[in-house]
Amino acid sequence: MPTGSVSPDAPYFWQSEKDGTTTGLIEILKGDEVVWKNADTAVHTVTSGTAKDGPDDIFDSGMFGPGKSFLQTFSDVGHFPYYCLLHPWMIGEIIVTDGYSIIPNVGENVGDGSILFDVEYDFNRLLPIATINEDKNSITFDIIGVTKSDNNDLEIILPLALIAGPFVVFVDDEMTDFEQIGDNDLSVLIIPVEPYSEAIAIVGTSVVPEFGTMVMAIMIISITVMIVVHNRFRIQI
Repeated sequence: MPTGSVSPDAPYFWQSEKDGTTTGLIEILKGDEVVWKNADTAVHTVTSGTAKDGPDDIFDSGMFGPGKSFLQTFSDVGHFPYYCLLHPWMIGEIIVTDGYSIIPNVGENVGDGSILFDVEYDFNRLLPIATINEDKNSITFDIIGVTKSDNNDLEIILPLALIAGPFVVFVDDEMTDFEQIGDNDLSVLIIPVEPYSEAIAIVGTSVVPEFGTMVMAIMIISITVMIVVHNRFRIQI
């Protein structure tokens, strides 16, 4: 926690010694340790859970003052949000994986939100957000963080039920070549990315859920049923 974290108006509340990121989002492998250091002038906590729902009792540093540290080992795969009990605007998240990183709940903001996918990827930066555009049959992935290796290729696994090919790929709005490997259910795309690129858009022939099409079909069926019922009712009278 850098100096000034105690203020809700601070430019950022966390800063990674590893890669300089200030989001509080930390991606690690199962079995890794995370150390939080208090470089502020105030007392803080690192508590698992969210400010809205409260602590979830997975880990809690308790209050620790300036110059002190808190270490936590993560033995389970998953997403672990955390925050400061004393300053609840200080929030972050630990993402623990077995190797591939995961973008959870892709599709939750499309249609009725009932069809969700976990998208796996291997990359030297983070893809925290996936945005679906039904009109363009595309998914855009924002990129954050600093490169952690010399291999800047993104390997991403796309379920056919989420987006169907053939694909066109854009990196920062520039069409780019890529390698595709796949079977009947999954497509693996290997995309070269520049170290400071900010977004990747993958365009397919369709994206799911195709909510508009589904709603239209339901409406047509409902109207047909209503007409049939209405006509039968008139005949009986």
